Amino acid sequence: MGEVFDCEIQARYRDVNLGGHVDNVEAIRLIDEARIQFLRFAPLSADPAVAPGLLADLPSGVVELVGSQRVDYHREMRFQPFQPFLVRIWVSRVGGSSFTVATEVRVEAGHEPALVAQTALVLWDHTAQASWPHSKAVRRSLERFRGEPVALRA
Repeated sequence: MGEVFDCEIQARYRDVNLGGHVDNVEAIRLIDEARIQFLRFAPLSADPAVAPGLLADLPSGVVELVGSQRVDYHREMRFQPFQPFLVRIWVSRVGGSSFTVATEVRVEAGHEPALVAQTALVLWDHTAQASWPHSKAVRRSLERFRGEPVALRA
């Protein structure tokens, strides 16, 4: 398995439903926030001169669009004040102009994931109004974090 990106996302009071656990819609927001951090803002290099984020080598005007997303919930995600959710993300598939990221969210360290997700993304060139084929640099970045897909229920 390649490298993984780990981060913490703090649950907000508004994320909690009447049952006291994180609502499924807010769980999607949580994994979106972690994915955006990974792709665009994470300091993935020890060199401060290197731009942050896995997609640092994308040209201007090329963005990532979610093509599909599958989430399996395995356990309740109860809100605990000042206890962030632990998110682990990696790349599980690299195509020609698309890729898939795998995500696991844990409520506490050492616990099994509360949810797992696979999110397929397409790189989109706004100028050409078409998918953008991976450059060598982008493919190299994606491959650095490549690992197995998460196990989703049939």
